[in-house]
Amino acid sequence: MRALIVDDHRVVRRGLREVLCEGFPDLEVGEAANQAEALEEIWNHAWDIVLLDIGLPGRSGFDLLIDIKQARPKLPVIVISMYPEENFAVRAIKCGASSYLTKDAASDELIKAVQRVLSGAKYITASLGEQLARDVETGDHKRHETLSNREFQVMCMLAAGQTVKEIAGELCLSVKTISTYRTRILEKMQLTSNADLMRYAARHKLINLIEEENILTPGVS
Repeated sequence: MRALIVDDHRVVRRGLREVLCEGFPDLEVGEAANQAEALEEIWNHAWDIVLLDIGLPGRSGFDLLIDIKQARPKLPVIVISMYPEENFAVRAIKCGASSYLTKDAASDELIKAVQRVLSGAKYITASLGEQLARDVETGDHKRHETLSNREFQVMCMLAAGQTVKEIAGELCLSVKTISTYRTRILEKMQLTSNADLMRYAARHKLINLIEEENILTPGVS
């Protein structure tokens, strides 16, 4: 088996390598520390699986995930993140990930996830499965999960207090385009103002996550 580990922290890459080597003695491991290295490896070499941290510096981690799936549609990708499942697991899977694990997941769960996705299936943790079942049963869902990646990005920037003009400048888009995104976001989320977005983002602990690391930094629409 050939696995590509994409993470900007050497210690994390080493730890994942050790766990995988214990479960797969014939393992060959490649490493990438940033998005450019990751795409170069994907384009130029054959891999059986990718372990991806979506919090890499640079453009959106979800954009990178989409790029990987466009380049190699059948290549399974397991997202391994420091952030709780409730924040980004559903979005990662919608973008093409075969599984979403937190970095504090037990070693045996990582091995189990790799075995599962190599067979062509998705691997959903018990906790995420319970959350999804509960949401279906109660009719509850997180409205931000209905947004596209770009809409989610703009929503977080608005909720962080940035103006439409500031967002347009940062994303290299027109003020009219960002205003259109804002209108669409408010409609989808059934909210009426930026203040509502701020309260929603605070309640779902989205702002700190986006500010701490580049989960959804400027990227391709």
